[in-house]
Amino acid sequence: MDPKVSSMYPKGIHGQLASFLQDEFEVITATLDQPEHGLTEAILANTDVLLWWGHIAHDEVADSIVDRVHQRVLEGMGLIVLHSGHFSKLFKKLMGTSCDLKWREDEQPCRIWNVNPGHPITQGIGDFIDLEMEEMYGEHFDIPAPDELVLVSWYPGGEIFRSGCVYKRGNGKIFYFQPGHETYPSYYDGNVQRIIKNAVSFCAPTGNRYPSYGHFEKKEIKA
Repeated sequence: MDPKVSSMYPKGIHGQLASFLQDEFEVITATLDQPEHGLTEAILANTDVLLWWGHIAHDEVADSIVDRVHQRVLEGMGLIVLHSGHFSKLFKKLMGTSCDLKWREDEQPCRIWNVNPGHPITQGIGDFIDLEMEEMYGEHFDIPAPDELVLVSWYPGGEIFRSGCVYKRGNGKIFYFQPGHETYPSYYDGNVQRIIKNAVSFCAPTGNRYPSYGHFEKKEIKA
C-alpha cells in the first residue's frame, strides 16, 4: 500500500467505511485479492446494499464478477459507487457510457452544494459541506442524466461537478458520490459519513418482485 494512503487510512478505505457504517448496519468487507473478490453468489444474495470504491486496479476485476454484481443490482440490490469507482467496469456497464471526467490533485478545498434538500440522502445536511481537501473532479462528466441530482461540487479553479447522482436500474437503486480521494481525509468528515449512511438506507431493496422475462404463456382473462 502507498505510504500516503496507509498513513491516512491505516485499515484501508474499506476499513474506514466499515468503521462508521457498523454503528447502524451489519457490515462485511470484500477486497480484490480475496477469492471471487469476496463477492461470492452467497454473499451477494445476502447483501442489501453494496458500496464500491476502486482506483487503479479496475481492469483486475473479473468480468464474471462484474456480471454477477450487475445482475444483483437489476434484481434489487442497492449500489453506492464512491469516488474513482466511477471508472469501474461495473459503473460503466450500468451507465452505458465512458464515465470519464476531468481531474486534478492539488490539495485544494471543495464545497459540496445540497441541491436537493428534500431528498432522503441529504437528511440532516445543511446548504453545503466544506471539505478542507478533495481531488478536483470536473465536468463534463460522461454519464447519463441522473434520475435525481442531489449534490453539486465547486472547486477553487472554477470547476463544478455533479457529485451526488441517483439512478434506477431494474429494481435496484444506485447512488454515485464523489468525495473519497485515497490521501485526503474525506471519509472522516461527519457530513460525508451522514450522506453515505443516508444513501445506504435509501438504496436498500424495496422487496418488490423481480419480473420474469422471455416467452410468456397466454393468461385467460375471466369476466
